[in-house]
Amino acid sequence: MRFTPTRRGVLTAAAAVPMLAVTGVLRAAEPDLAGLTDITTGAVPIGAAERAARVARAQALMRANGIGAVLIEPGSSQTYFTGVRWSRSERLTAALIPIEGEALIVTPFFEEPSVRETLAIPAAVRVWQEDEDPLRLIAGFLKERGLDRQPVGIEETVRFFASDGLRRALPEVRLVSANPVVRGCRMIKTPAEIALMQQATDVTIAAYRWLHPRVEKGMTGPQVGALMTAATRRLGGEPEFSMALIGKASAYPHGSREVHRVGEGQVVLMDCGCTVQGYQSDVSRTWVHGTATAEQRRVWDQVAQGQRIALAAATIGAPAGSIDDAVRRRYESWGYGPRYKLPGTSHRTGHGIGMDGHEPINLVHGETTPLAAGMCFSNEPGIYLPGKFGVRLEDCFWMSDAGPRWFSTPPTSIERPV
Repeated sequence: MRFTPTRRGVLTAAAAVPMLAVTGVLRAAEPDLAGLTDITTGAVPIGAAERAARVARAQALMRANGIGAVLIEPGSSQTYFTGVRWSRSERLTAALIPIEGEALIVTPFFEEPSVRETLAIPAAVRVWQEDEDPLRLIAGFLKERGLDRQPVGIEETVRFFASDGLRRALPEVRLVSANPVVRGCRMIKTPAEIALMQQATDVTIAAYRWLHPRVEKGMTGPQVGALMTAATRRLGGEPEFSMALIGKASAYPHGSREVHRVGEGQVVLMDCGCTVQGYQSDVSRTWVHGTATAEQRRVWDQVAQGQRIALAAATIGAPAGSIDDAVRRRYESWGYGPRYKLPGTSHRTGHGIGMDGHEPINLVHGETTPLAAGMCFSNEPGIYLPGKFGVRLEDCFWMSDAGPRWFSTPPTSIERPV
């Protein structure tokens, strides 16, 4: 989903809401975490052999797609291939993976020692001074390798100034999409990646189980989220987001700017995730504080059935969009929609997940990419009733050769949401 303001933006704004002096707030400010311990101590980071295999796979895909090299800026793709963990700024740090041989890292002169701290593959490192053009270094490397006449793949998040600068430095170059290479690698997770995603999910589920009985009347969404964040960190995860939507706000998939408080009969919808060694979880749970109404229970049960429909439709070779279609057909038979209209499901059934919370591809109508072993997705066919409440249950799954496997087991009832 894409939403303005963004989920993270809503959470940041909500965090600024003053906390009032009630019991729940004191817990949110200083929660008792004594019973929680780090459960990620056995997490195995991605090793040198696997990272080398990624580069080799990328080079094989370059050969298959007629691409001579791939340009990547800082972010998850650069970390995926090179190990380099860096932030983007106006000063370019970039990786160039050629069709054969070692990669190139280009970075400002004064940043080289810091960049080398996380560099995890054999690579040439070339530096540029403040009065120099880093794209000319990349152009020079391509010429040295005899790649200046071959297409250069541009990773899909590379900024315009970088691709345009390369075109100016190397006018004869042909720039193409690097998606066949980068997506071709990253969409298929290895057992090591799936193990880290499993650990991240285990943290999130453990945090939910700790949190649920501690949610009290009068708490705001940010206060509930603060508890979840504290528990996640204590359990060994790096919190990514801890969103709690209460009452009518739960009908907005990514929240509301209005302050809502937990009360009797109010829906509490939470969407939370963390990272372990750079790999993410994404789990949503919905319950009612107190006793659920017949309508709340019915919608919760329908969403739970929607999850089961989605999982059953996720078979090897099936077009990704067919999962969304299967859920939507059932929802429309119940009177929701049609399609993405409300009341109903206004967003896709799921998204890819891995190092990023949202990755290609999506479980959305019209997506024709066939499901393959190693792909990982969220399964979150929420139902939203504007002016009333919303229900979202979200669990991620990965595709094995034999079909989908849950990272987390969906809850069994609205009374036992975790």
